[in-house]
Amino acid sequence: MGANMARRLKDCGYILSGVYDINVEIAKELAGETGATACSSLAEVTDCSDIVFTVVTNDAAMDAIFFGDNNLFTGAEGRLFINCATLSPDIHRKLEVEAAKFGAQTLEACMASSIPQARNGELYLMIGGNEDTFNAVRPLLEDMSKDLSYVGEAGKAAEVKALVNMVMNINTAALAEGLGLGQALGLDLEMLCQVFSQTGANSRVLETDAEDMLGRDHECYFSCEHAAKDSGIALDMAGKQSLSLPLARATFEQYKRMMDLGLGEYDKSGVAELTFPGRKGTA
Repeated sequence: MGANMARRLKDCGYILSGVYDINVEIAKELAGETGATACSSLAEVTDCSDIVFTVVTNDAAMDAIFFGDNNLFTGAEGRLFINCATLSPDIHRKLEVEAAKFGAQTLEACMASSIPQARNGELYLMIGGNEDTFNAVRPLLEDMSKDLSYVGEAGKAAEVKALVNMVMNINTAALAEGLGLGQALGLDLEMLCQVFSQTGANSRVLETDAEDMLGRDHECYFSCEHAAKDSGIALDMAGKQSLSLPLARATFEQYKRMMDLGLGEYDKSGVAELTFPGRKGTA
């Protein structure tokens, strides 16, 4: 996602000064494409940049890049950090407070859509943080997106994104169960998908994942591991509100099972492996 966002910004005429990845070869390849420097440290990225975008896997990775050795806050005065990963709301609030101590600013730009949309500037972005800061860089964010919404103060975009992914994951797991049962009943699954599309069973997930579930094409655009992480964030939020979310819990357990089976790197459509007769997760 981060690499394709960088390519998009290059296409739009922005100067990319530095890129960094834990995989050095990936950073070098991207630097060669975009004219940026493949930085040897996070601090070097901050030093050569006015605005720094981050895309990481989870809260632990976010802590590491901002609070670990030679981190992004080194020499951060005057910088803006735009953080795009799906993380807990609390870490975004923490980053805003800590950035201010260095004379820096942060924004959340939580992303919907996937890798092709990042490349084509067709992301849907949920923005959280200081509204004046958002307005100052809105043209930049609009160049990366087909639409965006400012949803509130720090942490609020992360809350919205967690709910988006929670509902998406539930829909994906539900579709996998419906199609799996349909196969067990001997139904024509292409016909079943057509019926779903014309009824209350229709969903965006039907459009994006049904064909992959039928064909067992689970090339990863959004992994089962990430689905488990994001459903877990939503469940943590629900727990703090003393809410029980049984569907979200069941979906989390399905994606956790994918990880337990060593299938965490499958695309989220791979949850169908647990529900179709004779596949990896069934007898």
